[in-house]
Order: sequence, then structure tokens, then C-alpha cells
Amino acid sequence: MQHNIFTSIRSLKLPDGCKGTQIHGLNPFAGCGGIGAGAGAGGGGIGGDGNHSRVNSIGSVSNRMSISSMNDILLPYGLPVPDLIEVPIESSLKSVNFVQTLADLYRRLENSSLGAKSDLYLEQCTVFRGVFDPKLIRRSLRTARQHAVDVHLKVVISAWLRYERREDELVGVDTMECRGRVFECPKSSLEHGYDPDSVYDPCPCRRRDSTDYYAVPIDEEEQEQCSTSNEDGDVSFCIGDEDIRCVRYNIASLSRPLKTMLYGGFIESRRETISFSHNELSAQGMRAVEIFSRTHRLDSFSPTIVLELLSFANKFCCEEMKSACDKHLMRLVTNIEDALVLVEYGLEEMAYLLVASCLQVFLRELPKALYNTNVMRLFCGSNSRERLERVGQASFALYYFLSQVAMEEDMKSNTTVMLLERLGECANEDWQKQLAFHLLGCVMLERNEFKDAQHWFELAAEAGHIYSVAGVARAKYKRGHKYLAYKQMNSLISEYNSVGWLYQERSLYCIGKEKTADLNAATQLDPTLPYPYKYRAVMLLEENQIGAAISEIDKIIRFKVTPDCLEMRAWLSIVSEDYEGALRDIRTLLTLDPNYMMYHGKVHGDHLVEILSKRVHQWSQADCWMQLYDRWSSVDDIGSLAVVHQMLANDPKRSLLRFRQSLLLLRLNCQKAAMKSLRLARNYATSEHEKLVYEGWILYDTGHREEALAKSEKSISIQRSFEAYFLKAYALADTSLDPESSAYVIELLEEALRCPSDGLRKGQALNNLGSVYVDCDKLDLAANCYLSALSIRHTRAHQGLARVYHLKNQRKDAYEEMTKLIEKARNNASAYEKRSEYSERDLAKNDLSMATQLDPLRTYPYRYRAAVLMDDHKENEAITELTKAIAFKPDLQLLYLRAAFYDSMRDSASTILDCEAALCLEPNHADTLELYNKAREQLNTQQPK
Repeated sequence: MQHNIFTSIRSLKLPDGCKGTQIHGLNPFAGCGGIGAGAGAGGGGIGGDGNHSRVNSIGSVSNRMSISSMNDILLPYGLPVPDLIEVPIESSLKSVNFVQTLADLYRRLENSSLGAKSDLYLEQCTVFRGVFDPKLIRRSLRTARQHAVDVHLKVVISAWLRYERREDELVGVDTMECRGRVFECPKSSLEHGYDPDSVYDPCPCRRRDSTDYYAVPIDEEEQEQCSTSNEDGDVSFCIGDEDIRCVRYNIASLSRPLKTMLYGGFIESRRETISFSHNELSAQGMRAVEIFSRTHRLDSFSPTIVLELLSFANKFCCEEMKSACDKHLMRLVTNIEDALVLVEYGLEEMAYLLVASCLQVFLRELPKALYNTNVMRLFCGSNSRERLERVGQASFALYYFLSQVAMEEDMKSNTTVMLLERLGECANEDWQKQLAFHLLGCVMLERNEFKDAQHWFELAAEAGHIYSVAGVARAKYKRGHKYLAYKQMNSLISEYNSVGWLYQERSLYCIGKEKTADLNAATQLDPTLPYPYKYRAVMLLEENQIGAAISEIDKIIRFKVTPDCLEMRAWLSIVSEDYEGALRDIRTLLTLDPNYMMYHGKVHGDHLVEILSKRVHQWSQADCWMQLYDRWSSVDDIGSLAVVHQMLANDPKRSLLRFRQSLLLLRLNCQKAAMKSLRLARNYATSEHEKLVYEGWILYDTGHREEALAKSEKSISIQRSFEAYFLKAYALADTSLDPESSAYVIELLEEALRCPSDGLRKGQALNNLGSVYVDCDKLDLAANCYLSALSIRHTRAHQGLARVYHLKNQRKDAYEEMTKLIEKARNNASAYEKRSEYSERDLAKNDLSMATQLDPLRTYPYRYRAAVLMDDHKENEAITELTKAIAFKPDLQLLYLRAAFYDSMRDSASTILDCEAALCLEPNHADTLELYNKAREQLNTQQPK
């Protein structure tokens, strides 16, 4: 069995081309070079004195004075200082045993009742926020919506899903617009009932006019009865000077209190005329009551009259009338102004659907609604939650959503604090208390209210959130109790000694060799933590080892690009007078965060761009295109982003550039920024067919494949274009292709190549076409595609060509082809990984070791090494290899493989635990389900009867 596992791992394929993820849409390149970076092909020259970029320590006095003056301008706050490097307490739940957390959540989901599933999936969403995976977060939210039973939860989660796509940033999209599926349709959200299988169906409102969605057919007899009122009644209701003639039986049938009044022992039962002047009902309103008593319809009444009827129905317990009024008024809420008026009536009259409809408008207007004082008064006031709760419209989910939006907008605002306080009031489950109190602690820490921060973190820790203990320690440290903070973290490490962030946190409270040891331990346990790299880089700078400092920060930028790490490298580049490198990194970090403030929040990045731009050669737009092509060819994403940023400075509304920017950002796994760029591309598109393509990519990247295909087809129907055909081919190739489907994808890509485009995109299309040919076993055609792509410098095509050689049993040629890619690519971790497939065992181990060194987030090397160890009967070492990666990247394949290893060792309990964690990540993974069921059967047979 071990040999089979080893063989299967050795044969794992890393798909490219059409079967890859969308990040391959432009060019699969990654790296940390940039504008003018030393070895970049065609790097921009430097205007004026060539020593402006890098000045030798030996030079003229005037030159050194010029450098000193420039550094005074560029470094107004001096050099980076270790003590000023902040380590933020993350505003999410963080587990010390993530696998156990996932497994426990999966078990509870499997054993939960239908009514509890939605809340559990919301908890799952919260857990996934701790690993910052947008796809998993979206999937959990969708599933929470799928299992939502009541209207309130449907409204909240549907609006949340819309916000996650940030549709508020799309120009011309109405907040109440339906996207085509039931689970996000605002009208469907207001319908009672539980039907989890229907939420992904096309929405009914797309099949009929939206204004008629709620319409109920009126037959002719009812219409005639509604329009005539000449029937003689047997009772009159006197309001002021008017008598409204009614049928006693019809009015009595509206409710039991009215029946008792009209037929019971009350004096009204014996009177033909009843005074109704003191019931706050107008004569027109009473006529409406009479008509409703006969027709049970409200279609002909104005909103004012329906509100009167709602009040009447509440006073006299007319449940059918109240329900009809509630539904009728619900349909009238279409904008925030109407909602603000009607919500007060709804709260006063306990109209569940009306309040839900108003709530939906407010939530779908987020984040803009946060700045409407009337809206926030409804949510944040001292008795707001109680008012909403009385009508069934206050929940943890509601305030969780509002709090998340508020924290993203302004973490320090009073609105954020008030919403989080309401969140805490709604918290009932342990995880809800942990989250609410931890978030309050984070906000108070950010506001420098350290005593309050400590209080909230302590409450979160008491509720069971271990990570909040780090918040307690940080608050104590900020209050001047450094030793107490150290003791607190030391105590935690003695209990949990294999968690990277614990060592990182303790390092803040110690010095010297102990601090260095903690930081090294943190990196060893979790190489994705940025702070240790930044601290070591600054310490190297203090020792005047600038090159080593830059190399240290490079280690994390290679696989995790964040604004703070780019800022650190830019800072170090300025110190070394590498102004081109600094400009490259600042432009890239501004792409990620346009409002980024550098030098510990004191200087806007744009200001430094302006200063640095005067010290380097200025490129024309044509030069920029050439530079972009060069960086694309050398697989340099960061450098490419910097060039695009410069081009957008001259032409900010160029949708094509925004689209290219989004593709580069996806390559760097910066999804939030990528989607922002894609939305801007869509907004700036000058033609309808182009706009449809960008809308298609937005839908595809947020998991709406069918809708993306529809957008591409509509775009093609307007005008044939490269991007429309490419999108359609890409979306179709996202599933397992049968021969007929493959032929159609080939046809689409060939159509794309016939349309005008540039080499950057045509190279990608050729690469994808080659991949489809390989899957169809048409190796010669595939090779031609890859060679054509290489002829226009699509460097990634080396990988496809290597695959063709390998399938032709030309392993040496495949190895050499991948070597060419390694030599050309700035970031070549994936190339080392792929080359290992064409190497002998020892060379493969070296290549995979290099791949892990360059990018520890790549999981294949760990799986390969573990399989080799298992094949050598070193079971414990194999488990350790996988555990090392799972600690910072709980990946489905890693968990499944470790479960399989445990199974081969007859450790059923550990097998089940890993399977449950894996199934929490992907509940339909067939291999894991099979292994899980097998392990459970084995465990049952092992237990004594």
C-alpha cells in the first residue's frame, strides 16, 4: 500500500493552461524585480548622472552631498527602527489546533438539525476568515444562505454575499438588482420557506418583469366586486360626520375580537350604528376595511391607507389583514428614503416583513449606509437592538455583517464600537462571544484604549479563545507591563509549543538572543508570518549589511506580497540609493492599497513616488508597453505591476490596463485588490461588449461560472473579440472536458487568436490551446502551440513544451526545457517544482527543496517528500513532514494524504480526524469520503461490544 501511495504522489500532475486557475489569464509570472531592477531586460535608464540610482561610497564631495540631501528628503523620519515595527493582533478567530477545530465543526454540521445549519455555516465562515481564503468564505456564506429558514437570515446573508462582491462599486448597478440566482435575489429573500435545493436555481424574477414579481392575478368577478360598493349593509361605522355601511358578518370574520364585539354580549352587537371616531382610523380607512372584508385584497389602496389598515389590524388582532398589509408594504420599499420612513411604522406595528424589507435596503446600500446617521441610529442606538428584536429583526448575523463592514471602513470609529457592542449583546454561543469580545479588543487596541482592550480580550479568552490571550499580553505591554506580558506568553508556549504566532508574540517582550531564537522558531513553525523577516532585515541594516537586509525581506515577498513588506524593501532600497527599486515597490504597494501611508503612517506613498520619479528616467507610454512586455517575458509580476501603475498615472481610465492589473494581482494572490481593479475596468469600459467581458470575469472569479458564460456569449453576439472568446473558452475548460467539449474549447481559442490582440494575451491563448491539445493527446499540435507562444516570448510555454516532451518519453528534453524556464523566470518556485517531475530522485529532492525555500506555501514538495519517506517505511517522519506544512497551510490534499498514511498505520482515530478536517474544507471530496467511511467502520469493529 505504501508503494502505491508513493507511486501516486510521484505521478501527481500540476495542470497548466486552460485547466489552471484564472490567475493564468494574462501571464503566469511572479517575481520581485521591478522598474529598472538590475537584471531586468530593457530596464529603464537613469536620467542625468548615472550614480543617482546607486552611488559608490567613493566619489566626489559634491556627489556625496547630493546623496545626503536626497536621503534627507526621502528619509525624513530616518531609518527603520525595530521597536516601531508593529505586529497587529488579527481581527479574526485563530485556533491553536486548526485541524481539531475543522473536524469538530464538520461533526456538528453533520449532526445538526435543519434549523441550526445556517448558524453553523456562519461559524464556519468565521473560522475560514482566520485563514484568509475568500473562496472558502464565500462558499460558507452561500451555504449559510442555502440553509437559512427565516426571512431575516435570508435578507442578511444575501446582502452579505452581495457586499463580498463589492457590487456597490459597479457604476449603474441598482442595489436591488437580481443577479439571476435565487440565493442572492432580494425578492426571493423576503419569501418564507425552506428549500435548500432551489437556491441555486435561476430566479423567477428573471423570467418575468420585476414590477410584476409579486403580482397576483385578479379574476373578473373579484375586480367587479372590488369596484362596486352598492350592496346594502346591516351595520354602519360612524367616523366623524361620515357613516360607512358594512356587512356585519364580513367585519366580524376579520378577527375574534371584532366577532365578539359585533355578535357577543357587548352593546355594539345590538346597535346598527357604531361610533368609531376614537380608534385613530379615517373614514377612508374604514371604507378600505369594508372592501378588504369582502375582497381580501389591497391592490387599489394608497400606501397611507394600507398603513392605516395595518394599525387597525394590530389593534383588533386581524391576522389575515395584518399579513396582507405587511406583504403589500414590503413590496413598496425600493430605496433608502422610503425605507427610513416605513421602518418606523413597521417597528411600531410589529410588521415583520416590512421591517425585513427596509433592513434589506439598508444592508444592500452598505458601506454607504454607514455614513447615513438615520440608518446608524436605527442599528446603534441604546435601545436599537431591543426594538429590532421585538419584531424578529435583530440577530448575531446582522450585527456581525454590520461590524465587518464598519471595521473595513474605519476600525477606530465610534460607529464600529457601537455596532460591536450590539454584536456582543447578541452573542449566545461560545464562538460568538469569542468573536465579539475579541473584535472589541482589537478595536480598542487600535484606538489606544489599552485598559478597555485588555478587558475585552480577557472576556474573549474566558470564553475559550486562546489567541485573545495574545491580545491581553499586548494590552499589558502597551500599558507598561512588559514582564507580565512576557510571562503570559511564556505560559501559553509551555502548553502549546508548536504554534508559530505564539513565539512571534513572545519575541515582542524579550531582547537579544532570546528574541532572535523566538523569531527563528516562529519562522520555522510558520514561514508566512511577516514580522520576523522585517525585524531581521532591520537588525541587519543596523549592522550595515544592507544587501543581506534586502535579501531577508525578499524571502517573504517571493511568496507573500503585502504592502508592509514592500514598504520595508522600498525603505531599504532608498537607504542603498536604489531609487528605481524603491519606486518599483512603492508603485506596487500603492496598487495594493492606494491610500497607504509610509514611514509609520506619516507620509503618503504618492508623495514618495513624486520625489523618486525625478531621480529616474521617465518613460513614455510606448516605452512603458515595451517595459511591460520585458517584465512579462522575465516572469516578473511586481515589476509588471509597477509599470502598469505608471501607465495608469497617465491614463487612469484605461480599462484595458485595469484588466491587466487585475490579472497580475491574481497571480500574486492579492484577490481583494484584483477584484477592485476588475471592477474599475468594468466601470471605465467604453463599449458594451467590453463591459460584458469584465462583468463575466467578475462573476467567474466569484464562483458564478454559468453567469460568466452567459456574459461572454452576449458579448460575442454584440462584437467578436479576443477577450470574449477567451473568457468563454476559459470558463468551459474549468470542468472535466469530454472530447466534444474539448473540440469546442479548441474552436473558441482559435477564434480568439483570429481576433486582434497583443502578444501578451495571444501568448496565453496559445499556451491554453496547447494544454487542451495535450489533454486530447494531440502532442504535435500542442508542441506547435507552445513553440508559437515562445516565439512571442510567452515564457511559461516552456512548461507546456516540457510536458509534451515528457509524454513523448523525451525526459531529458523535458528537464532542459524546464531549466530554460528557471533561468528566465524571476520567481521560479513553480518551475523548480515542475522540473522535479522530470528528474532522478536525488535531483528531484534538490529541486523540491529549492521550491519550498522559495515558496513554502506550495504543497506538492511536502507531499512528495512525505511519500518518499513512507515508501522507505519511515512512517513517523512522513507524518512529521506533512504536519509541518499543515500547521500553517491546512490544505485539502495535505490532510487527505496524512489521513491515508494514518490509515496505513491502522490509526483509525487520527484518520477520522484528518478526514473530518478535510471534509470541512471540501465536503464532496470523493476520495476523502471513501477513506472516512472506511476508517469509521474499522473503528467500530475495533471497539468492544
